Amino acid sequence: MGTNGNGRRGGAKLHMEEGDCNNDMESPELDFVYDDCDTQANEIAELYSYTEHPEFQLNVKAFEEIMEEFNFPPSWQRLTESQRRTIIMKLLEYLDLAVNDIRMRAARCILYLAQGCWAEMQSDAEQAHWARLNIFNLYEMGVFSAFVELLNLEIVRSSTSTVASRKLAESLADSTHLRVILSVLYLITEHMRTESYNENSEYQHLVQLFKEELGTPYGEELLPVQLLNMVTHICAGTASHFPMKKVLLLLWKILLVYLGGIKELKDRKMKLREKYGLAPIAEDTLEVVKGMRASSPPPSAVDMIENQNPSQRKIKDVDRAMRRQTFMKQTSLDESDEQIYVDKEETSNGSEDYSMEFQSMPNEGPQNSNQNCPYYMYYKQFDSPPPPPPPKSLPWQSKVRQKDIDNFLDNVRIKFIGYSLPGDRQTIAGLPNPIHEGLDILKKHIYTSISEIQVEREMEISRSPLTKGEKEIEETETEVLYREMVPNLPQYMIALLKILLAAAPTSIAKTYPMNIMADLLPEEMPMTVLQSLKLGIDVNRHKEIIVKAVTATLLLLLKHFKLNHVYQFEYMSQHLVFANCMPLVLKFFNQNILAYVGAKNTIPIFDFPACVIGEQPELTKECLDIGDTSVPYSWRNVFSCINLLRILNKLTKWKNARIMMLVVFKSAPILKRTLKVRHALMQFYVLKLLKMQTKHLGRQWRKTNMKTISAIYSKVRHRLNDDWAYGNDVDARPWDFQDEECALRACVESFHRRRYGIGPITGGRDHENDWSPVDTNINSVLDTNIELDEEFKENYEIWLEREVYNNESFESRFYTNGAKTI
Repeated sequence: MGTNGNGRRGGAKLHMEEGDCNNDMESPELDFVYDDCDTQANEIAELYSYTEHPEFQLNVKAFEEIMEEFNFPPSWQRLTESQRRTIIMKLLEYLDLAVNDIRMRAARCILYLAQGCWAEMQSDAEQAHWARLNIFNLYEMGVFSAFVELLNLEIVRSSTSTVASRKLAESLADSTHLRVILSVLYLITEHMRTESYNENSEYQHLVQLFKEELGTPYGEELLPVQLLNMVTHICAGTASHFPMKKVLLLLWKILLVYLGGIKELKDRKMKLREKYGLAPIAEDTLEVVKGMRASSPPPSAVDMIENQNPSQRKIKDVDRAMRRQTFMKQTSLDESDEQIYVDKEETSNGSEDYSMEFQSMPNEGPQNSNQNCPYYMYYKQFDSPPPPPPPKSLPWQSKVRQKDIDNFLDNVRIKFIGYSLPGDRQTIAGLPNPIHEGLDILKKHIYTSISEIQVEREMEISRSPLTKGEKEIEETETEVLYREMVPNLPQYMIALLKILLAAAPTSIAKTYPMNIMADLLPEEMPMTVLQSLKLGIDVNRHKEIIVKAVTATLLLLLKHFKLNHVYQFEYMSQHLVFANCMPLVLKFFNQNILAYVGAKNTIPIFDFPACVIGEQPELTKECLDIGDTSVPYSWRNVFSCINLLRILNKLTKWKNARIMMLVVFKSAPILKRTLKVRHALMQFYVLKLLKMQTKHLGRQWRKTNMKTISAIYSKVRHRLNDDWAYGNDVDARPWDFQDEECALRACVESFHRRRYGIGPITGGRDHENDWSPVDTNINSVLDTNIELDEEFKENYEIWLEREVYNNESFESRFYTNGAKTI
């Protein structure tokens, strides 16, 4: 028999109407599979807003006009391969013309080809086939680089033009040219990304060439940096007509192709661990969590109050009779399906069992099937097979850091011997045998991360900069990108977070310096109710896609920077924290998260290419209601929520000051409500965040949230000597938290001064060249030709009088003071 949604077999549930007790029925377990991005068809459909549909016909018109000029029939399928390449070459020539109208007509024609010549196609599959063929032909002919040049030209034109700045509100018409250019670039990038997963593709050489091209500057900057600069201009209000959604989507996909996704990160991590002589990782987080079962949400406050005050329950006599029968603890937050039977006395002592799951004989089921009850009723069926046995072990292998072992040794030495041996990890003389055994167990589970190796290396360089200076830096894709981003990285982070704030569903409508709807709102507002409903759906869909692109971009950068060098990751993390990323994420989750995850802000018949292939229906109420009701969630919204939780985890892991910020911001109830979404990966990252701050939340919180603590124990990895569930940890001293942040910031600044020559000026001078060699040969110094400006030559005598004759030198002061002393 199948499971009934709560992980138990062979039961029937009674319907309920009371409060949050029906969480399981409102939030079924999601079959969402986390990946780098959604399917290619959905990703391409999200590129276009519903208000852009009339422009699709302009692409066909441009194609037909140009084909007539070239004396070819307006049918791409009927042409030979040589004819198609000839047409593409002529279109590239048109892109170089100075007349803007001719240039943009050729760009629209190329966009039509990249869209798969949909006017000639009869099905979505046929359109996708021709789109793939055309895009690789276009890239091979040099269309991508030509459109990047067009993009730079449009950016320059936009910065010099004052048309958009004079308007009170921007609309679709203000970004027409940019949207055409960005759409072509996005379609090429998306097909390259998809093709990179096909190792047997005949276009693999083009995919590799595309990745190399992305690492080459177009003009003075890399393409991702150009797109990030566009984002900052949008947020600053200097180019508010830029199509924000398309810029962000293109930026995300460019980074995904250039840096790599989940698979590339995993492979690079394995290679780096092998390079540093570390053991390979046996567990992959995403793979392990796939084997976990999603938990039922913890009981609500209403359930807790009712269970603590049995006299106030309004339950019918038949329910009282059922309560007197055998019942069991709720173990829905545990991994095990094992049913635990207990006596009434064991659960009436004020323990954490606020929500019970009762059982009754099968002959009582039909009599009570119509009764409303504040609890789920499970009817035992004796003919059902027994539940599977509980797991024999926890899902994760325990870990311990070398720092934890050092702290353990210091504590036991002071306790048993009376003194410590800083830096000594071997001497255990005088310690009891149980301590020896415990130390052996800790050493068996020791885990050394790549970040620890990199930090130790930086400490060696800072101690001995001349003898152990930095070796040649490996020019990886991440290193090249970071070097280009680092001068303006704080501005990039602020801009992305501003956009995330404006697009968040919990944001109150305010006058933001940028208009995130500039590439969505039509020039004429809708006149009918149906058109208004369609626009409302389009607005919500637009915001969701922006959130998805921003969160994916931030997470991708954090993961790659951390793998390349931990101080690059820490630099980006610090600026995210300074820009209030943590309260922003908590504000995002402080909403009805079930409603957000299950939102259906999409109209499938208006998605590309369904909106242009075949006969199009008229706009009716039924059209707006058509959707995939079999999927109870929105892929992009679940994806965005998991990304935000992962970002918050990365910002706070091992950072006591930031964990205390979570406590101060009262994140625990917000995160606990997020557990209502029954998806194992999302719950896993929520439980990790709750585990970090459990020791700071107080005994009463732990006492009333034992279900959540049980879930943390069964799902999150354990550190062997981490008292996360108690408040007596050494790291819980609040006066050390700010010192840790200051020390980390100093290390990050030192790293950036040494490697990139940037950082704050200390003591009135820049330390960029502190360790550069100095010429000490007097003859060589005197022979150096120094160009003096004319002003200095004219005032040379004044300079001599003031700086030489009237200025007491250090040597004269020394001798004078020495004579007085003697």
